[in-house]
Amino acid sequence: MKSSDAIGALKAYATDPTVGLPDDLFYFVSEITPMVNVDLLIKDPNGRVLLAWRDDPLAGQGWHLPGGIVRFRETLETRIQKVAETEVGALVDFDPAPVAINQVINYHRETRGHFISILYKCSLPADFVPKNAGLSPRDAGFVKWHEACPSDLLKLHDIYRRYLS
Repeated sequence: MKSSDAIGALKAYATDPTVGLPDDLFYFVSEITPMVNVDLLIKDPNGRVLLAWRDDPLAGQGWHLPGGIVRFRETLETRIQKVAETEVGALVDFDPAPVAINQVINYHRETRGHFISILYKCSLPADFVPKNAGLSPRDAGFVKWHEACPSDLLKLHDIYRRYLS
């Protein structure tokens, strides 16, 4: 097979990369190029940070900052709001200047092994209460305010520990 045939097949399979890629194609792409993602540092007026519980085969099980991978032709600002809407259930106010930019490389994993992670300081309305409808505290997607950095923070978010205490 010629590379042009393979590329044509991939383009036909990824019908609209602006909304994301099919999982298998996304995982392949993540094996050959770094992914750019945004992470949301959401604090309330009392200094607590909002974290979500995650449970997946690649990242493992634990608390993490809400975040997501930037889609093709999507602005960072749009991805911030889509992450907030999807993972938190509300839109956020955010400082457009990143708090941190980190290069995360996992040399022991091919799939999703290289990220450029951009951390943004965000806030929610003062009356925000996590909804968590139908979720228990160890269900993926459960969100909770934390007064300190939890011991079961996902290892990949160790880079953010200093912002969570």
